Amino acid sequence: MAKSATATLHPSKNPQKENVRGAMVQLLQKHLGTAIDLSYQCKQAHWNVKGMNFIAVHKLFDELHEATEVFVDLIAERMTGMGGQAQGTVQAASANTVLEPYPLDIVKSEDHLRRLSDSYAAWGKALIEGIEEADEAGDDLTADLLTEVGRGISTGLYFLESHFQVEDAGHST
Repeated sequence: MAKSATATLHPSKNPQKENVRGAMVQLLQKHLGTAIDLSYQCKQAHWNVKGMNFIAVHKLFDELHEATEVFVDLIAERMTGMGGQAQGTVQAASANTVLEPYPLDIVKSEDHLRRLSDSYAAWGKALIEGIEEADEAGDDLTADLLTEVGRGISTGLYFLESHFQVEDAGHST
């Protein structure tokens, strides 16, 4: 789970005050770690899925991975654009993610779909909190970035949950 790290700031002509930049770099580091973690949770599911609708979910997991990789780059570039130092190694991601570790023994497609749904929902919640934090700090650009990422995560959650929502609702429409 995420832990607070001290932000490294390089000299920058970014118009934000240094204390705001530092706080936003710390906030974004948590989301960078989470994006990297989620990206490879999707890949773990892609590599190991078995069962009904194999090819469809196999491709879905790869598409979700690719979409999340875009978020990794957007977040890291916002951090470095603010004078921050993006920490994007596996070790840094593990130390900064808000997600629970992904089980390595899952194979059934439905189990992967449900577990990834949990991760998408958890990050979606953290993104909403991050948007509020950026708004309170007066950093509209970071809030906007997190909003963009949040829209993508919300769409991914919809794609995942759509596989089992009818069954969970007792076959209601």
